[in-house]
Amino acid sequence: MFRTALRNVLAHKGRLLMTMLAVMLGTAFVSGTLIFTDTMGQALRTQNSKSYADIAVTVSDNAAVGNGYDVGAVAADTPNLTEETRRKVAALPGTAEARGVVSGFAGIADKKGALIGNGFSTTGTNYVPGADGTDPRYPLVEGRGPKDATEIALDTKTAEKGGYKVGDTVRVAVNGPVMQLKLTGTLHTNDPRVMAGGSLAAFDTATAQSLYLSPGRFAELDVKAKPGTDDAALLTAVKQALPQADNIEAKTGRELAAEQDKMIGKLTKVLNTFFLGFAGIALFVGVFIIANTFSMLVAQRTRELALLRAVGATRRQITRSVKIEAVLVGLTASVGGLLAGIGIALGLKALLNGPMDANLPDGPLLVAPLTVLTSLATGVLVTLVAAWLPARRASRIAPVAAMSATEQPATQKSLVVRNTIGLLFSVAGLGSLAAGVSGKEVKLVGLGAAALLLGVFVLTPLLSRPLIALLAPVLRAVYGTPGKLAQENAVRNPRRTAATASALTIGVTLITSLTVIGASVNKAVDNSTDSDIKADYTVAMQNGSKLSDDVAAQVARTPGVSVMSTERGLPVTVGQAKGQGQGEEDGNQEWLTAVDAATIDQLATVKIKEGSADALKQGKLLVSSGRSERAGYKLGDTLAVTYPDGTKGALTVGGVLEANTALASLIAPEAVVGPHAKPGSGLDKILVKGTNGATEQLKQSLRDATGGNPLIAVKGDKDIKSESRKTVDSILNLMYGLLGMSVVIAVLGVVNTMAMSVFERRREIGMLRAIGLDRLGIRRMVRLESLLIALFGGLVGVGLGILSAWAVVRTMAGDLKGISTVVPPLQIGGFLLAAAVIGLLAALWPAYRAAKLDILDAIKSQ
Repeated sequence: MFRTALRNVLAHKGRLLMTMLAVMLGTAFVSGTLIFTDTMGQALRTQNSKSYADIAVTVSDNAAVGNGYDVGAVAADTPNLTEETRRKVAALPGTAEARGVVSGFAGIADKKGALIGNGFSTTGTNYVPGADGTDPRYPLVEGRGPKDATEIALDTKTAEKGGYKVGDTVRVAVNGPVMQLKLTGTLHTNDPRVMAGGSLAAFDTATAQSLYLSPGRFAELDVKAKPGTDDAALLTAVKQALPQADNIEAKTGRELAAEQDKMIGKLTKVLNTFFLGFAGIALFVGVFIIANTFSMLVAQRTRELALLRAVGATRRQITRSVKIEAVLVGLTASVGGLLAGIGIALGLKALLNGPMDANLPDGPLLVAPLTVLTSLATGVLVTLVAAWLPARRASRIAPVAAMSATEQPATQKSLVVRNTIGLLFSVAGLGSLAAGVSGKEVKLVGLGAAALLLGVFVLTPLLSRPLIALLAPVLRAVYGTPGKLAQENAVRNPRRTAATASALTIGVTLITSLTVIGASVNKAVDNSTDSDIKADYTVAMQNGSKLSDDVAAQVARTPGVSVMSTERGLPVTVGQAKGQGQGEEDGNQEWLTAVDAATIDQLATVKIKEGSADALKQGKLLVSSGRSERAGYKLGDTLAVTYPDGTKGALTVGGVLEANTALASLIAPEAVVGPHAKPGSGLDKILVKGTNGATEQLKQSLRDATGGNPLIAVKGDKDIKSESRKTVDSILNLMYGLLGMSVVIAVLGVVNTMAMSVFERRREIGMLRAIGLDRLGIRRMVRLESLLIALFGGLVGVGLGILSAWAVVRTMAGDLKGISTVVPPLQIGGFLLAAAVIGLLAALWPAYRAAKLDILDAIKSQ
């Protein structure tokens, strides 16, 4: 039977080609993902080990709040890492060097004033020269390191992007005024934040301390050991030299490297899971193609199988023969997929390091033995599973019945069982969707969508006849006999049509649901921006950090500003009190937002559901309706509050606020709670209204007032909407790209089905030619049949996609104000048009082959 299986594979290799391609593409996705993430993880771990190669012990000050993102926000009574501490550690017998480190963010402007980098990885640090005048952490490429507050050094890529050369003046900003500094040198760095598209600015130590912490203070001490010194022993000695405080922590370099390796492992695991999810979709699509191909091959070989049964082959041997064919096909395709996966991994790395500027570390391509085994096993297993039902169907054909016909129709019992299973899955899916929508549970919605998708797949043969029949009148009216024949051929074998269409349905379902969700989110953001924000412009940091308090004064003095309000977030501990006195705190951690009580209603829509609209002006608290329900805060309640500076107070709930995207869930007057913020904690944003409304002149004036700080963004309504759309569109484009593989596999399935269907119907096509249907009619018949199958798959996919998206959008109603399901007609119509084009293109080769058949040879074929 093995020889028989091998002969069958070699005899039908042309008909199996598309199946092999489908398996190859799926396994290429799997192997490419594994190779890429293994390679990236190994390169990052190698780089990480180099970063800690000469560090024996690292001491961290966890009270250096936000690592520079909340400048100056430190507790006055907290022990710090000072120059005195550094000297004590440097004087230890086992210490060769103790380097003090300061870090935070620093925005670098190019020569046009635009920010270089992505805003979230704009890194600032101190340059610590050794005896030779260089810092071993940042090897000099050109020039020298900075020596005073007028100088700066940049990483080479940032200098190149900004067009800066040594000696140029660079515009740099933290969260205050822009500094004009002289570029003294360019550096090389392996900092992952910089390599991920950020920038590095190096200051002298005193300047970095004044910018990020306070004079003489460090965020970290990196200790290098003398030769022969044990790291653990040095760690013990270092701990004894440090201030005894919870905020100061010391670890060996090996421990830190191990922690970083663990984080790298988590990152690669997340990437693996993400990419393998789409690989799984591609393989799932491939299952339909494989099953369809083997079903057709078995049907075409019924006489051959009957002869095998007649000469003594058992049912088990027939099944085993088909399974061996599947293994041979899967193994061959998987080997090709593994090789293609290497190319995909190289392409991903080139893409990320090229157009996406991710600057991944260099390293050799890692093809692990486990990756090879996983890829081969995946391809073989998927092919074997897909061929299982055709193999069982082949073994159940009786010899006499098989020799009397080329294909046996499905029994009534099998159709009833199939439809019953499909109905059960569909009902369960709809029930799960309904439960997920009512309970706002995304997981239930996801399970329901998956179950419904499976149910519809099983029911597709039942659905194919009525849906395709809807198009029959149009085909007959426009194309006459070829249209009628195409419609009859499409519904002749519902199982085959269903399997072919289902492969396309998966891709269309996912793409449609993503598109509808994206359109719904964009519309909700647009509506909430229009309804909730009255301010003409919002001033905030691009990287999500805090604005300096000085910026508020600068904005207030800007010509054309009529009204403004700051928003300041404060972490507080809240406890509900009885009456008006302070009660016992229950330890609830809340974020309280302080606003200008006199002007906030002119800058944001403040709709009160309960209480007074003047609550803020009366020094009281406003609570959003959602927060009120979740936390149980009621109108008139007095809350005991512990502020960031440690003082205690009480706030009375004066009003319950309708949901508003421009305002936080707990709002208090700046005059009441602002004085309790930590010194230098900064502002979240500033809302501004202009005398003449939103004008480009006012926008430019606000930029000028903040010194042209590249990190400070001035955004109007259009900017906020555009930014949101850009984010959503970026996510959608990524998803579309990843789903593209499954769509390609679906196209191969249509091509394969049509090609094999033409081969199977050679005699019928010959008879049609003999009674007068010309070559054009034959080509048109095949193309229209393919078009019907593709449109059927597209219509089912669009319907499922819209339903699934509706359920997901309903679960988002509590988190995104005013969101409703938006179905973009042009895009949905475009998907159906794309499905039609796919059907027509997929039929080009099969239609050409059908039209070229010799009439006499076709009639004589069996």
